Amino acid sequence: MNVLFVCTGNTCRSPMAAALFNKIAVEKDLPVKIESAGLFANDGDTASAEAIAVMRDYDIDLLGHHAQTINTELLEKSDLVLTMTGAHKMVLEQYLGDKVYTLMEFADMDGDIPDPYGGDIDEYKECAKTLYNALLKVAEKI
Repeated sequence: MNVLFVCTGNTCRSPMAAALFNKIAVEKDLPVKIESAGLFANDGDTASAEAIAVMRDYDIDLLGHHAQTINTELLEKSDLVLTMTGAHKMVLEQYLGDKVYTLMEFADMDGDIPDPYGGDIDEYKECAKTLYNALLKVAEKI
């Protein structure tokens, strides 16, 4: 199964979600291929310094991450697209129909994943914690 995580700039939430889900998938031996992209990414941007720092707490190295803008190829090869907000989902569902969900919706949880961009390290830690808890529930469904 190909899973695509989508946020705005592909420097914080979606790369953290992809990296965390990859860690969970390895631990649970899930047959998934995981990617991330942004609706308005600047191709090649690195993950934010705060995202890199917070992922170290999970023994994950985001230093090699490079942002990519969502494109037709990514969408076509994805079996499941998980967005960080309802607004992201609204942009994509006209093209993807029933294979796009918000991450929280797919995890049977409420709300969106708040964007920590520009925030302090504590906002990033809270974002990562929310992502991790939701992703554990996603793993149970796959």
